[in-house]
Amino acid sequence: MPRANDAVEAVLLEYADLLAILSEDRFKPRSYEKAARAVGGYHADIGTLEPAEILKIPNVGKSIAEKIQEFLREGTIETLESLRAKIPPGVRDIIAVPGVGPKKAMILYQDLGIANIDDLRAAVESGRIAELKGFGARTESNIRRGLERLQQQTGRALASVAMDLAEDFIERIRSNVDVERIDYAGSLRRMVETIGDVDLLVASDDPVPVMDAFTGIDIVERVLAKGEAKSSVLTRQGLQVDLRVVPAEAWGAAMIYFTGSKAHNIRIREMAVRKGLKLNEYGLFDAKSGTLIVAQTEQEVYERLGLPWIPPTMREDRGEVEAALDGSLPDVLTQKQLRGDLHTHTNLTDGLASLEQMLETASAMKYAYYAVTDHAPNLFMQRMTDEKMLAQRERLRKLQPKYPRMTLLHGTELNIDPEGNVDWGPEFLDGFDVRVASVHSMFGQSKDEMTRRIVRAMENPYVNVIGHPTTRKINQRQPVEFDLDEVFAAAARTGTALEVNAYPDRLDLKDEHIVWAKRYGVKFAVDTDSHATTHLDHMRYGVAMAQRGWLTKDDVINAWPLGKLRTFLRKGR
Repeated sequence: MPRANDAVEAVLLEYADLLAILSEDRFKPRSYEKAARAVGGYHADIGTLEPAEILKIPNVGKSIAEKIQEFLREGTIETLESLRAKIPPGVRDIIAVPGVGPKKAMILYQDLGIANIDDLRAAVESGRIAELKGFGARTESNIRRGLERLQQQTGRALASVAMDLAEDFIERIRSNVDVERIDYAGSLRRMVETIGDVDLLVASDDPVPVMDAFTGIDIVERVLAKGEAKSSVLTRQGLQVDLRVVPAEAWGAAMIYFTGSKAHNIRIREMAVRKGLKLNEYGLFDAKSGTLIVAQTEQEVYERLGLPWIPPTMREDRGEVEAALDGSLPDVLTQKQLRGDLHTHTNLTDGLASLEQMLETASAMKYAYYAVTDHAPNLFMQRMTDEKMLAQRERLRKLQPKYPRMTLLHGTELNIDPEGNVDWGPEFLDGFDVRVASVHSMFGQSKDEMTRRIVRAMENPYVNVIGHPTTRKINQRQPVEFDLDEVFAAAARTGTALEVNAYPDRLDLKDEHIVWAKRYGVKFAVDTDSHATTHLDHMRYGVAMAQRGWLTKDDVINAWPLGKLRTFLRKGR
């Protein structure tokens, strides 16, 4: 069963969609969207809150709070049922088709009886949409392309996939003499865990050759649109890439605007209005005279609004503006602050690279310490033995002189069995420098069973880190279910770090859970779970997730000096 917050978030988002279709009021749907986002990211279980406490959730006013209480009490909302009765469920799906918004969806339903995606596809094929007043051949063509794109999509792409694509485009376009600056923006710059479209921004005074270069790249499958200010392409991977060109003097304002999030931008635009200013992608202007005030750098724009620069990974309207205003915005973790990686594998178990290859790559990253944590024997397919593990430890000891600036730590990734036990007893475990423990099987246990399982593992005085705590694999496997509050409280009580696994298809813990756990005083380890030398570069995604969770270097044990880290790893023994 989903957490009550997730169920309420879904219902409020549906309410917003239906209002957008049926209502002329543009602002009311937005208020429900904002409330849904706030509830979904709220640290406490909304199902346990009193009415007065629900009203304390950001963006939740009296009317929405009453609807939330009704849903929690009755399992539905009467007014939502009334909205549902007015249109078929499939009309909501039509909104997801590029080129069809809420109003068009309603017209298509009322005038042509189009109530789902299949109806829409049939109408396009028969040419009926082009004949509809206010639509025409161009709109029909756009909808046709939108349907084709929807059919090609298999879901949102991992951030790492989108990043590779963005960097490929940037590398190919950067050499163009007309390009003064180029970077990625949008959800990728905010490092959201999955990406829909890739947004690129270019500063140039002559956009035509830039657009020609962009649309002519050989990985482009189809040019969706081409203009002087914006062009869009569909790549062979099925991802859409949008390129916008702005004047160099507007770079900072444009980066803020196109980075988003939409909710963050709305907040700072509201601040600008209250100051008699107007903020858009071209700059910050005096609202009355239209005089440009600042635009060139993000820092200048934020400063003129009375704010410090806010890292892109924090721009989600989750309290960052308020924190910036009252001086409590944290200096979030940076990759340079990390001193080591505490969860990596070699080809002794399921890794692809040798011990020496992994050490060489880690050394090039200038880590102060580095842990090798191959799998323990209870993960039977890895064929680990006590003898193999002890031989690896001896090999590390002999290799240490080769890396005078990087302390080699011998660790292991233990398996948490269904009862919460781990591989090996205290005497053998005591020989390791660091012990990561993870759930690798029996994912279908009940919430109570899984909670007891993880808590018991944390109560083991030799378990230092819980690896990929929810076991999720993005777009592949759902997270296991456990009592988050109980697990987070136990982690803080036992001095066990929770991992922020940087592997792109895990990113586990995710950002909302990190914020939640931090409130309990939990410490974290940002690790790559590398199984190859190239995986060590995935640390950027773990750091981004930590930033989205508002972590600082003080929260992350592998950002600490070795002496402080060793003290933590002893767990008071």
